[in-house]
Amino acid sequence: MRRMTWTAALVLCFTLILSACGAKDAESVVKDLDKFVNSMESYQASGTMTLHNSQQPLKYQVDIAYQKPSYYRIKLTNEEKDITQIVLRNDDGVFVLTPKLNKVFRFQSNWPQDQGQVYLYQTLVKSILVDGSRQFAESDDAYVFDVMANYNSGALARQKIWLSKDDYKPMQVEVSDTNAAVLVDVKFDSFEFGKKFDKRVFETEANMNAGASGGTESGSGDQPTTADPDEQTGEDSMAPGDDGVGGEEGSEVDGGNTGKEDGAAEEGEEMDAETGEEGASAEPDNAEAAPFVAMGPSYTPTGVVEKDQTDIVFGGNPGLMIRYEGVYNYTLIQTEPKDQAATLVPGTIVDLGFSNLGELTSSDELQTLTWMYNGHQFRLTSADLPEAEMLKIAQSVQGEIGK
Repeated sequence: MRRMTWTAALVLCFTLILSACGAKDAESVVKDLDKFVNSMESYQASGTMTLHNSQQPLKYQVDIAYQKPSYYRIKLTNEEKDITQIVLRNDDGVFVLTPKLNKVFRFQSNWPQDQGQVYLYQTLVKSILVDGSRQFAESDDAYVFDVMANYNSGALARQKIWLSKDDYKPMQVEVSDTNAAVLVDVKFDSFEFGKKFDKRVFETEANMNAGASGGTESGSGDQPTTADPDEQTGEDSMAPGDDGVGGEEGSEVDGGNTGKEDGAAEEGEEMDAETGEEGASAEPDNAEAAPFVAMGPSYTPTGVVEKDQTDIVFGGNPGLMIRYEGVYNYTLIQTEPKDQAATLVPGTIVDLGFSNLGELTSSDELQTLTWMYNGHQFRLTSADLPEAEMLKIAQSVQGEIGK
């Protein structure tokens, strides 16, 4: 009996020693994360994001650079669709770049503070800190948090976050729906705190020039700092102040100034999206331009039917307007802009789930979702279409349509 008592005492002592030597509970980890994220100066990361909300999972390479206080560069690449986009936040605003197509869109937004992303470290830590009902577990090398998902999609309900026990670096994220089915997962291949960046990493023109010359499309490493804007030809570059606004020839349309139902254009533009007739020309000015190839949504809300299709010229570019009616009434305008940039009015940046971001704006009780995909610009406008339905429609525009 005495031997058993001593054995139990030894086991208890070892347990206490191990506990004091490094084992942490949820509260201590949360406190560490709160202090750490507030003092964090920078990081560089890369990984693979997989979307499981279609029959065939879609994979994207994600490369992230962050510099305090609020500089971001996120490169999203889908090799299968040959699409690369770069999201920048710098002193001039928030930009979405498609270097291969020479497209730049500037957003007046607080992104990502007002809408985080699953691959951003700050977003992940914040979701852990704010969820008082968080669940906590441990694996051999990671702390695992199960918390609420706070993204711009009602389908994303919860997320699991794996953080390294050694240094709190993110290892993996799984975001699931209300049925616990994983819709999005991110696996980080590398993550480095305290990375020192050249200032050109976050410059719009430097990234566009590097992309145009192949500097940021060369695969591993992704070193935009090797591109010297002064050595590039200025013909295809865009300075942050070149808004492309003002109705001048070749300029992009203001993506949020709808002002009229059914996505009508502002007075003085080449078409009236309300009727598709007044002020619209039947053919684009450039007769030698490549033929316009329309793309359409594969998803239509229940109780909604297509009303009509109209060939248009919008902002000097050929396009197509499709109107829908029924339970919801909305208009989808598609164009293939040839210029470099457009400035959008303040709104909310939304993740459309296919290596793309959109801008959601409101005006006179109308909502307009504007986005770029495969060199095409889309504007979805409605007075009664719920935001969740707008996102579903946008996400389904990935194929050509017959007219």
